[in-house]
Amino acid sequence: MAMSAADIEALIKSALPDANVTVEDLAGDGDHYAATVVSEAFRGLSRVKQHQLVYAALQGRMGGALHALALQTSAPE
Repeated sequence: MAMSAADIEALIKSALPDANVTVEDLAGDGDHYAATVVSEAFRGLSRVKQHQLVYAALQGRMGGALHALALQTSAPE
């Protein structure tokens, strides 16, 4: 049930088309990832709201196909 980094990136970019997304497999197991997402959609939002947008983009896969995702989000500088 593991997800690939490309799948995660595609889901995020589908919801946030302007996003610059970098995904790294932390353990090589397809279950533990770190992602950096930079999107204009995050401007003015709290970190919690930014993360909620990313989790929504993953369409319920967190806790299932995707076990852990360490997120860093920001608006472009």
